[in-house]
Amino acid sequence: MGLYIIAAILLLPLIEIAVFIWIGGLIGVLPTILLTVVTAVAGTIMLRQQGLSLLMRMQQELDAGRSPGNEVMQGAMIVLASIFLLIPGFVTDAIGLLLFIPPVREALARFIISKSNVVIVEGGQGVRRPKEGVVDLDAEDWSEKKDPASEGGGPAQLSPWQDGSDNAKS
Repeated sequence: MGLYIIAAILLLPLIEIAVFIWIGGLIGVLPTILLTVVTAVAGTIMLRQQGLSLLMRMQQELDAGRSPGNEVMQGAMIVLASIFLLIPGFVTDAIGLLLFIPPVREALARFIISKSNVVIVEGGQGVRRPKEGVVDLDAEDWSEKKDPASEGGGPAQLSPWQDGSDNAKS
């Protein structure tokens, strides 16, 4: 899998340069540059519009007590789509525009989820949490100190901060 990512990182700029030269030869240099700027602006506008509606859907899922897993995946793809639109190039723009189409995003999300092992833990079950007012320390986080005011063998104080002395640890 890592080899595919490295190949994509190396080949994508070469493909983008080739497409820039080809499009520039067809429509001219200035229209090519303007088209690149327009796609970047369109990506920003689409991210804002679709991102806000996605946040509202995520909030509705949370309010209904359901896990917004699909909405999180959709949000990640919208962010990825906007990044592709902001990167100068026609190939990345085409990929970005495709990711803004909901059925394409749904199909890609289903494919990614089918290839992934996702475990959703709800409610934090199995996680040990201390009760209110309890400080949970490990044995090496505290030490026992004698109270100098009660020299006559008073109760020892427990301190969460060790002072580096040779106090007896319980």
